Amino acid sequence: MTKSQTLNRQIYRVLRISKVDDSAPKQAEAQRLFSFAMVISGLRCILSYLILPILLPALGLGATASLGAAIGIPVGVVALFFDVKGIRRFWVANYRYKVQMTVIYLMVIGLVSYLVIRDIVSLF
Repeated sequence: MTKSQTLNRQIYRVLRISKVDDSAPKQAEAQRLFSFAMVISGLRCILSYLILPILLPALGLGATASLGAAIGIPVGVVALFFDVKGIRRFWVANYRYKVQMTVIYLMVIGLVSYLVIRDIVSLF
């Protein structure tokens, strides 16, 4: 067994995947989930960096800008859920670029996790 096969087996075990289905519908579903997860993660960033700190105060709604953590934490948790689900979906579908997509997801998960932790810390 090659290193690549061993690594794949370990990843399947971590993601709790027992059966691979590399049919076209499963691959298309994985791509749709990737798009959705990236939109949710992007929404989290737009809220954190544009709407809450800049737009709301500019519109005279500065008091609502302090709700950033209350909005950011749930959106971040939802984004993380869909990111993990997306990684799993690519591996279940045995997607051709599953490793590259996993790397992208892991970078997004790192950023969103940092933002969620920062929001939690700001509550205290």
